[in-house]
Amino acid sequence: MTELAIRHIEYDTVVDFVPLCVVWQKNKLPVRVHKLFDKPRTSDAVYFNFLASDPFHELNSCFVAAWFWYAVVAAILYGAHQIFTKLAADRIGEGLGGFVVEATAALSILLYLAFLWLASRWNQQSSAQGIFYSVLTGVCVGAGTIAFFLLFQKGGPLSAVPIILAVGAAIMAIAGILFFHESPSWQRLLGIAFAIVGLFLLRR
Repeated sequence: MTELAIRHIEYDTVVDFVPLCVVWQKNKLPVRVHKLFDKPRTSDAVYFNFLASDPFHELNSCFVAAWFWYAVVAAILYGAHQIFTKLAADRIGEGLGGFVVEATAALSILLYLAFLWLASRWNQQSSAQGIFYSVLTGVCVGAGTIAFFLLFQKGGPLSAVPIILAVGAAIMAIAGILFFHESPSWQRLLGIAFAIVGLFLLRR
């Protein structure tokens, strides 16, 4: 009968005890380390720990910041969020619609926490200040969702959303300069000015 052998790889003085792969014992295929890239390689390997790891780890490079791919995913999801809000605005009240949106968001986050717990990746810490600022964030998100419902119900165009978000980005940039001691470069100041002018042009 074919047997499975679970092995680990030792890198000099560092030992990784997490099962790296499963190799068919029948095939007598050892796990080998590539001399140039220092990566385990085998033709019959199955990596079971992918979902519990960083899915964008291999996409990092000297040309892309570590957070870039998360920014791409966040931008896509937030764009879809506004499109679905526009579709829902004429079919549900702003209060009930906002509640459904936030309740669904809370359920999604709850499922994520359950995944972290089941995958033994739980590293969630908390503090009184963290909870306080998270509550304020929730208030802003809930009120902002209702505001977007009202905007679309009053006939606001979907194309206005990028400018609105740009003004939000300008507010964040100003806060970063005033409260988080970020450098006030001329590019940031020019972006803030363009965002404010763009919102002014949307008044009609």
